[in-house]
Amino acid sequence: MNRLSHLAEDGTAQMVDVSAKGPSAREAVAAGQIHLRAETLDLIAQNQIGKGNVFATARIAGIQAAKQTSELIPLCHNLNLSHVEIEIANSGAGLEVKCSARTVAQTGVEMEALTGVAIALLTIYDMCKAVDKEMQITDIRLLKKTKRDV
Repeated sequence: MNRLSHLAEDGTAQMVDVSAKGPSAREAVAAGQIHLRAETLDLIAQNQIGKGNVFATARIAGIQAAKQTSELIPLCHNLNLSHVEIEIANSGAGLEVKCSARTVAQTGVEMEALTGVAIALLTIYDMCKAVDKEMQITDIRLLKKTKRDV
């Protein structure tokens, strides 16, 4: 029978023991959307948002968040990330943010990729909230995760 790996036999929360696993090269890619008014997208494109460059700030915030995932999510392992990339692109009614995270470790990096996306999107929201009260963050999801022996 399958059971949640973060629960002990007695139902208490626990960190998963990965010490018996060997390290492998791992990558995860996550994405999410933020829906914005056309006027807000124009202000972003013209670098006219009062708090500064939205894309640059969101990229840095997403990278920083991915690196700090284990401090934010209690049962996540602390990983030494070898690469984090945040991509931001227009998606019709708003922006799509993608985060790719890579490491060589005993456990995956999907939580780091998802955290990077979430915080980059929240940063965009924070920077634009003075001019757009209708923003919506949606569809945060894992697109892929890979693992290969090293």
